[in-house]
Amino acid sequence: MAEVSAEARIEAPAEKVWAQLVDWPAYGEWNTTHTGFPRGGPETLSVGGTFQENLKLMGFPAEVQWTIAELEPARLLTIRGKGPMAVDLATRYTLTPDGAATTVRIDGEFTGAAVSLMAGKLKDSATAALNESLRKLGGLVA
Repeated sequence: MAEVSAEARIEAPAEKVWAQLVDWPAYGEWNTTHTGFPRGGPETLSVGGTFQENLKLMGFPAEVQWTIAELEPARLLTIRGKGPMAVDLATRYTLTPDGAATTVRIDGEFTGAAVSLMAGKLKDSATAALNESLRKLGGLVA
């Protein structure tokens, strides 16, 4: 298993950060691993909803089938996915209001036999991607 996380303070209210986070047509403007939604982003956000995403990590393209596991608008979004080579993924976005700003934390988890072979490189690559994504997200909403 590989677990990664990144956190940043964004100088914008949680509702504004959330609106950008779930603006699916603009998702690729800040999420550095995202390459597309083959069938479009989720039409409605609800627990149990599913969507497909194409992404690239460590130079490898992958298609992930995501299921929305937890949802609390402007506060929490957890998605769990199935990727290639029997890799399971989870991503949790947590928004914590901090005055006029918001602390955004992204936690990611990768499990499966293929992950154990490259856990160290995966952690480094995914952590760098999360930090860059948060920097870009902050630039879009601040």
